[in-house]
Amino acid sequence: MVSTRPCAWPKRQRPTREHRPGCATVRVLALDLGSRRIGVAVSDRSGTIATPLTVLQRTGSTRADHERIKALVAEEEAVRIVVGLPLSMDGSIGKAAQAALREVKALASVVDVPVETFDERRTTVTADQILMDRGLRAPERRKIIDQVAAAVILQTWLDGRASRQDREIRGDQR
Repeated sequence: MVSTRPCAWPKRQRPTREHRPGCATVRVLALDLGSRRIGVAVSDRSGTIATPLTVLQRTGSTRADHERIKALVAEEEAVRIVVGLPLSMDGSIGKAAQAALREVKALASVVDVPVETFDERRTTVTADQILMDRGLRAPERRKIIDQVAAAVILQTWLDGRASRQDREIRGDQR
């Protein structure tokens, strides 16, 4: 019987899935919700690395957008969705975060996997810097920044999850 819990390994020593019998695969989809576009990223099956996947153009119908996300969840065999929560810089829940929370609630009623939010402050700035460092001009960056921001959200979430699991294994209470 295969365990349903992901395995935690020190980052430098993470073996491949083949070397971790009894460990479940964890594929997570991340969303960077925008008014015109939705950036999408996906983790590898080990739940270690986030990769930009696509940008969905908003259709004007939230329900139709959520059905497209549901299809991606099935296609990518995701077991969870992490949605960026645009908190204010002081950590408060402003209008954008309230709108995101309403959309997360609606999305959760459509998809068959857990949906959670994760603080996305400064992820677009980080994504833009990554793309500038790679030499992309502004028009090229605009086409993919949402999916890169989703990957930044997801990678941060994955790293935090791995860190929490490592502490649990060591018995740390932090």
